[in-house]
Amino acid sequence: MKTTFKTLAIISIVALFAFTTIPETTTRKTLSIKTEKQTPLHIEDEKDNSNIKVALLLDTSNSMDGLIDQAKAQLWDIINELSYAKYGGKNPNLSIALYEYGNDDLESSDGYIRKVLNFSDDLDLISKKLFSLSTNGGSEYCGQVIKTSLDDLKWGKNKQDLNLIFIAGNEEFTQGSISYKSATADANEKNVTVNTIFCGDYKNGVSGKWQDAATRTGGEYFAIDQNKEHVYIVTPFDDIIIQLNIDLNKTYIRYGNQGYNKMKVQAMQDSNAAELNEVVVVKRAVSKSSRMYNNASWDLVDAAKDKKFNYNKIERKNLEKHLQGKTTKEIKIYVEKQASKRKEIKNKINEYNTKRKQYIVKKQKGSKEGSLENALIQTIKKQAKKKNYSW
Repeated sequence: MKTTFKTLAIISIVALFAFTTIPETTTRKTLSIKTEKQTPLHIEDEKDNSNIKVALLLDTSNSMDGLIDQAKAQLWDIINELSYAKYGGKNPNLSIALYEYGNDDLESSDGYIRKVLNFSDDLDLISKKLFSLSTNGGSEYCGQVIKTSLDDLKWGKNKQDLNLIFIAGNEEFTQGSISYKSATADANEKNVTVNTIFCGDYKNGVSGKWQDAATRTGGEYFAIDQNKEHVYIVTPFDDIIIQLNIDLNKTYIRYGNQGYNKMKVQAMQDSNAAELNEVVVVKRAVSKSSRMYNNASWDLVDAAKDKKFNYNKIERKNLEKHLQGKTTKEIKIYVEKQASKRKEIKNKINEYNTKRKQYIVKKQKGSKEGSLENALIQTIKKQAKKKNYSW
């Protein structure tokens, strides 16, 4: 792939913002979280769609760097796959929560566990939190982190919801004062399926009770090589999609107190993807063109899709300078123009992604077996179909 497009993507990001340090809202040595949330200028209707809720519990002790890198790189594959899910003819809502455990930088009194992110559908925030993870040696208490996620997160009681925990690590599942048997029993009561991913030899995971833990909730057990190098297939359409992603970013119109910072986070996650591989930038661009990527809390184009959105409550001081002196009517016209551009760009991304996927099918050799991506996607689709979800 031409490296000029990677350079162009990074230059575009830098040109949009003079990056300043974005303070982390959660720090190690604490379980308290300040929610990164902005109140939109509208009242959302109660959503009656089903929900797919996924909690990722990642071991961040020593030697788990490969696991974290796989999670960063393959997030967008998982999002893209789930964007096609249907339940009762409707698209389910997706939210992802994130925990880390087994890290010496975390509080021992909390079991070396930290809730990194509550259930969220903010894809940029999910990516940001994944990139904030780092590894350090520690004790890995699988039973306790499962119980903590069951107690802390709002799983809901809708029977049609798909509630999944994925826990990944490389030590015995039996460590800690809270038994995994007790934790998985709690999971059954809350209609949550626990899936286990052992980073190492399959048989070692079985003897370490990773398989037994999954079986107790009807979940799946996988063994992966967390250090396996991912092979990316470059296609003739990647550079085109990367350029379209740059064009897509230009259609966003920030508003509200958090608009400026949220737009910086969006650009930073493009940059993070580029650091991994240009193909990851492409996959992220595809995610950004999907229904899953919605920024109504800070972007006027997405916010204006809601008929109850109130333009009159917009604080002009938080808008881009060229909009601050505009009338409400003029702002509406500008938003409509950008919305039209965005729709056209998204259609082109999806068009080229279809060609990209066809190219990959022809060129692909071997399988993704043994990867985190395969474990997550395969399991979610299998368990979703049991609840009458379809693709």
